[in-house]
Amino acid sequence: MSAHPLIIVESPTKEHTIKRFLGSGYAVKASGGHVRDLPKSRMGVKIEEGFEPEYIAIRGKGDVIKALKEEAKKASKVYLATDPDREGEAIAWHLEHLLQGCNDKFYRISFNEITKEAVKNAIAAPRAIDENLVDAQQARRVLDRVAGYSVSPLLWRKVKRGLSAGRVQSATLNILCAREKEIEAFVPEEYWGLDVSLTVEGRKAPLLLQLDTKAVPLPDENAVNALLEKLAGQDFMITGLSTQRRHVKAPLPFTTSTLQQEASRVLGFSPSKTMRVAQSLYEGVRLKSEGVVGLITYLRTDSTRISEEAHKAVKAYIRDRFGDRYVSPVNGSAKTQERIQDAHEAIRPTLITRTPESVKEDLGRDELRLYQLIWNRFTASRMADYEYDATHLSVNCADVPFAANAQVPAFDGYRLIYTHEDAAKKDKNLVDIREDSRLSNPVFDPHQHFTQPPARYTEASLVQTMEACGIGRPSTYAPTISTLTERRYIAKEKKNLVVTELGQAVNELILASVPMLADKNFTAQMEEELDDVADGKRAWREILEDFYPPFKEKLDKALAEAEKVRIKDEESDVICEQCGRRMVIKYGRNGKFLACPGFPECRNTKPFVEKAGCACPQCGQEMIIRRTKKGRRFYACPSEACGFMSWNKPKA
Repeated sequence: MSAHPLIIVESPTKEHTIKRFLGSGYAVKASGGHVRDLPKSRMGVKIEEGFEPEYIAIRGKGDVIKALKEEAKKASKVYLATDPDREGEAIAWHLEHLLQGCNDKFYRISFNEITKEAVKNAIAAPRAIDENLVDAQQARRVLDRVAGYSVSPLLWRKVKRGLSAGRVQSATLNILCAREKEIEAFVPEEYWGLDVSLTVEGRKAPLLLQLDTKAVPLPDENAVNALLEKLAGQDFMITGLSTQRRHVKAPLPFTTSTLQQEASRVLGFSPSKTMRVAQSLYEGVRLKSEGVVGLITYLRTDSTRISEEAHKAVKAYIRDRFGDRYVSPVNGSAKTQERIQDAHEAIRPTLITRTPESVKEDLGRDELRLYQLIWNRFTASRMADYEYDATHLSVNCADVPFAANAQVPAFDGYRLIYTHEDAAKKDKNLVDIREDSRLSNPVFDPHQHFTQPPARYTEASLVQTMEACGIGRPSTYAPTISTLTERRYIAKEKKNLVVTELGQAVNELILASVPMLADKNFTAQMEEELDDVADGKRAWREILEDFYPPFKEKLDKALAEAEKVRIKDEESDVICEQCGRRMVIKYGRNGKFLACPGFPECRNTKPFVEKAGCACPQCGQEMIIRRTKKGRRFYACPSEACGFMSWNKPKA
């Protein structure tokens, strides 16, 4: 009996999917992700020996490694089919290192989508491991390990134990802290607007106009009153009426960043949830009609490019289903930015005819919603422009300019299937208006406003900013936000990300001691240098040699001179019944809890009760927010006698 080739993938789901494609002629095994890494208990980098990493087998992976070695010994050859990115390349490199001696034929294969055709094409064109990609990943891993493990003792000594810092993490935290400072320093300024409602001859509906406040600013109520006096009894005359056909181009297919942003905005998913659900769609879902199949292409990408085959297939689908007019005459690709690696396609369905409607019975709710978002976005990207008629009306009264604008849809184009943007509704304000229309009976509506501070970041807008600044790469956005949340540096209030006092203290200490870690430009430059390593333009150890000496000098100085930071606990409105002090909010393994600040004299603690801001529909008491053991939120009535609970927030 001849030996079979062995294919090693990362996840068990991929293992089952690929087994079905290839049949009994191949053995397929999963490594469960990384098999070697730096040790957790120490830095694991020999700085004096050229930053040599000390890799060890990951604890708990002994049985997996043993099984892979046994399979490799029996195999005719070994295909390393880990993910098609730098991290996947590094995992393949580590696997080859561990399996040396078990086989002498190792080949690297990768595929952007887990379909039968893609897997077979990859096996037909194996290659060697790309050492440049491995070196780029090693540089990132060693750099982040050296920075994190060096700064952690500073944070433990000057703030408290259990804290961490890092190149991407600290730069992101600094962006959030800078926004908080902008909000705190913001001084609102008063301004006014003025609308007017006019009767139009021969028309039932009134005409609504707005004052052009750029031409006539209204800083306060006195200015408004003076303007109203000037306009009293004066005629309103139409001075211009024009209509133009406008085009809105279809959105590009999703990248990792834009998928996380849109899933947050439209579906309410956190970036980590988006990646988790997308991973399951990529690795394979069992369909009744086809078995296990990958529904989308690789989910970690910063490119909007798609293959020619996919481009032709989606255009044919649009033509057959919606007609020729809905097919875009252009390819729908964006200019490649310098930072974009363009190693993979955009995120798209693996088969355009596999519509959300055809698979809805086989997918969970979250999987279906995300797949529909991806499918709709990709299909829309190859559809014709949305068209509308934009009408502008100019009106003058006593040399004071007023105006009105209206949009009337003319052709739905891509918005036939992708309507998550703010679609222009049919605007009737300028219907039946002519240049000679008579305007009369003005009714003025002045309204006061105040300038608003910059908005706090949401998860979606933070991901967008990280991408724009070059902080991290597609695979790091979600883990970075999760780490900041887990470390209690930031908290989520509704959709907004708020920096905690702990987060502000950590940021200020890093700015004062090792400011390069918090510098977004430094972090972005590092990403570009890692790209140079991946392209074979630079040796990976050079990056560490340039980074470490000035970093170490500043760190040593901070360890010797920086003062200990005292963080004041947030007070609650709950009084300790044992000693009368106002209890404070603390963080433990299971989240927030209340503790008496008089510790150790008073050791009273209580569960932290988070108010929901709505009334119980059964008894009227204010609802509270609780969480299951797995962390899922639900709404509960505090009264045990009532016992009402709901997964969804009751209407106030």
